[in-house]
Amino acid sequence: MYLNTVFESSKNKKKKRLGRGIGSGFGKTSGRGHKGQKSRTGSSIRRGFEGGQTPLYRRIPKFGFHSRKKKYKAEIRLSELSVFNHKDIINLNTLKKRNIISSHIKFVKIISSGKISVPLFIKGLSVTKGACFIIKSFGGKIEE
Repeated sequence: MYLNTVFESSKNKKKKRLGRGIGSGFGKTSGRGHKGQKSRTGSSIRRGFEGGQTPLYRRIPKFGFHSRKKKYKAEIRLSELSVFNHKDIINLNTLKKRNIISSHIKFVKIISSGKISVPLFIKGLSVTKGACFIIKSFGGKIEE
């Protein structure tokens, strides 16, 4: 048992009374010291302020960003398009109907990963060079 654990400190603590004479310990300057920005009324120094020196957050180099377009973009592999027949037109709406992409997607890119067995007809979607070569080699068509 220690003395500091016997009583709750906030229960018996008296409020700091500023500017009430020498005997109080907080007279004259009221605990603010002499002169300077912090001694004045209404002064507040923002977080990260370094006394006029260029602050750390401005000295360090910046990098990266978060694209807002990323939420609405999706990549699809060629192997995922194997559910379509050679007569189907593959566009944004047909991909949403087959639940290959979610409903909020607006931009789709087809990448050359996997294999296809039937010619595909793609309309209004972007396609990589490798995927384009594979689709055309199977007799498929691409309209952008």
